[in-house]
Amino acid sequence: MADGTGTGVGDGGHDGMRKRAGRAELSPEKVLAKAIEVIDSDGLEAFSMRQLAKGLGVTPMALYWHYPKRHDLVRAVVAEVLSDVVPAHAPHWEDWLRDYMHRFRAAIARHPNVAPLIGGQLISNVSGNLDMIEALLTRLEEAGVPEHRMVQAYNSVMGGMVGFVTQEFALVPAQSDAGWDSRMKEVLGGIDAERHPHLHAMRSRMENRSFILRWENGATKPMDDSFDTFTEVMIAGIRALTV
Repeated sequence: MADGTGTGVGDGGHDGMRKRAGRAELSPEKVLAKAIEVIDSDGLEAFSMRQLAKGLGVTPMALYWHYPKRHDLVRAVVAEVLSDVVPAHAPHWEDWLRDYMHRFRAAIARHPNVAPLIGGQLISNVSGNLDMIEALLTRLEEAGVPEHRMVQAYNSVMGGMVGFVTQEFALVPAQSDAGWDSRMKEVLGGIDAERHPHLHAMRSRMENRSFILRWENGATKPMDDSFDTFTEVMIAGIRALTV
């Protein structure tokens, strides 16, 4: 009886020690790195605190010591992915804006499964990099955007850039939806020349290269030329605000 009682107490004590040790071995950085790794490899659909805890070899409760709510971790993921998008320096606002927009797109291209978290929910806004906002406002002022148009110019750059990039890297249907790409091709192949003459004429150029008409996203079919064009259109629009 004594041995059995002693063993039981000992096991309970060891279990408690293991749990405390597991929690102590975690850090916000370790949890965050693992979260990004899981999202990159398995996608958002497979991402949960329970799955993340399993991957780290801890109980889900251990994660909440560092991120009290799931959206706290989501904000941290977005902030980490976008942590290096602000250019260090550029001699002219146009060069800076080009660099900034391309760095933003490159950051999402490295982690395309994160794209739906950016701009797709207001909670991610809390991750906003205040230095990034300050830098953009500074360059817009340098461009000559008047104060009464500054908010509109800022929203145009931010909204357009986020919209383009997150749409380019929008999630593709799950593997369980087999054949959806074939259905897309059938739709495009059946475009009526009389009802949609311009679309019919441009079909071969647009299919799988244009928004709405794709079955691959930017991870496998990047829209480089279109983004370059969009960037120049945005810069031309900012110039137009200064006259």
